[in-house]
Amino acid sequence: MSEAILSPLTPMRDESLWRSTATIPPYTSPLPRDVDVLVAGAGITGLTAAYLLAKSGKRVAVVERERVGAGETGNTSAHLTAITDLRLTDLAGRFDRDAARLVWDGGMIAIDLIESIVELEKIDCGFARVPGWLCSPFFGDADDKLRDDADLARALGIQVSYRETGPLGRPAAGFPDQAVFHPLRYLEGLAAAAARLGVTIIEHAEMSEAVQDPLVAIVNGENVACTDLVIATHVPVVGSSGVAKAIMFQTKLYPYSTYVVGGRIDDGAIAPGLYEDTSDPYRYLRVHRDEEGLYAIYGGADHKTGTVSHTEECFGQVQEEFLKLFPKARIEKRWTGQVIETNDRLPFIGENAPHQYASTGYAGNGLTFGTLGALMIHDAVLGIENPWRELFDPGRKTLRPSVVASFVSENIEYPYRFILDRLRRNRTDTVRTLKPGEGKVLTIGGKPVACHRTDDGELIKVSAVCTHMGCLVRWNVPERTWDCPCHGSRFTPDGLVLGGPAEAALEKVE
Repeated sequence: MSEAILSPLTPMRDESLWRSTATIPPYTSPLPRDVDVLVAGAGITGLTAAYLLAKSGKRVAVVERERVGAGETGNTSAHLTAITDLRLTDLAGRFDRDAARLVWDGGMIAIDLIESIVELEKIDCGFARVPGWLCSPFFGDADDKLRDDADLARALGIQVSYRETGPLGRPAAGFPDQAVFHPLRYLEGLAAAAARLGVTIIEHAEMSEAVQDPLVAIVNGENVACTDLVIATHVPVVGSSGVAKAIMFQTKLYPYSTYVVGGRIDDGAIAPGLYEDTSDPYRYLRVHRDEEGLYAIYGGADHKTGTVSHTEECFGQVQEEFLKLFPKARIEKRWTGQVIETNDRLPFIGENAPHQYASTGYAGNGLTFGTLGALMIHDAVLGIENPWRELFDPGRKTLRPSVVASFVSENIEYPYRFILDRLRRNRTDTVRTLKPGEGKVLTIGGKPVACHRTDDGELIKVSAVCTHMGCLVRWNVPERTWDCPCHGSRFTPDGLVLGGPAEAALEKVE
């Protein structure tokens, strides 16, 4: 793809490298009346949990609102790493050294589990072990704390090497035995393996709610009885834990958008591996080798979902930085993903209501924490003790002062956006001023209406009030989506849910 095609004036219409190089066959099984375990969500968490539970003899069904792999698993930069967004020294300071080592071990066990499944099921997904590097900022001043991370890792028994001049010419701490793979080809093989074990996979099947005593999930308006329910969606749906409890849980989840470009780089430019720096927000680089040579994926420019309308600037920043690192790179792809942070920077995995399990808040470690989450849920359903249960418990309440401060600063967005968006509504423009391809929130009949005119001139009008907690959505220019700045819900131009926590579509406006 030429630089002209990637100019800031061009709408972003690319798909991820993974979506363009994988085709997962459809799954059209009928909805069962009852199962031992019902899993909502056919991403890496849901399918791994289904696979593991089926191997343990459980009758399992997986329901997916869209297609297998349609969620964030297909938008990832595909780092399989135990290096977390919250660096090791910060983990130990915020919790303690034991917790820091436990989090690290969880990542490594997840990589081992993926490798074992790949080998056992003969999944052709390009799995390969590579080193992972935590680097000083790729641009700007060096990070004086980086050596402390390496020293702590060594003290905790983690294999690490420290270099003043690392692979990118910056100080870096290196960690062996991280990995890369093709996430959607892995999901394709994982789904096929689960189906061979008797797992029923149903696409275009949405779980809207669950009721207790007995536990019943409502899927496409029909009842499915189950002993255990696994909610493996990007943001957990309400389930039967109650709206108030679910909303309180969701206020601990902070969605961030991230921006990615990918392309060919010259052989010898850098060794295959995973690289991330210590900037805030941090930058990340993934390099792998295929039959055509070296391919690099570079990303960053993260921001809270829904707070930036003209995201072309984010793509421009990422593209510019990528070309600074590799001036001869041939950029071919670009895409966006969404990561979910939590109030204390660790994921929520475990029982959220009786016999109901949630797994979310993976930040930049979706593939490893998603796999670990599936293992933890498998153990919980089977009554097996698991070392991460208390650390990642969704109901944990022990918050240190820094965690409380993070909770307050993040959630101030909600009342701020809720009030100011209503004061700043566009009261002068009309639908006649909308040009093809544009979207605006207009006041029509005294109500906020999200208006979009298609390239063909058709006018689409839906309510601008997010169905999650009532904030007003905003138009995302290059991606042509309605995004909520409060909790990150995303909708298509005609109001259908692209990503939670919203579960209902935006109301049609005649």
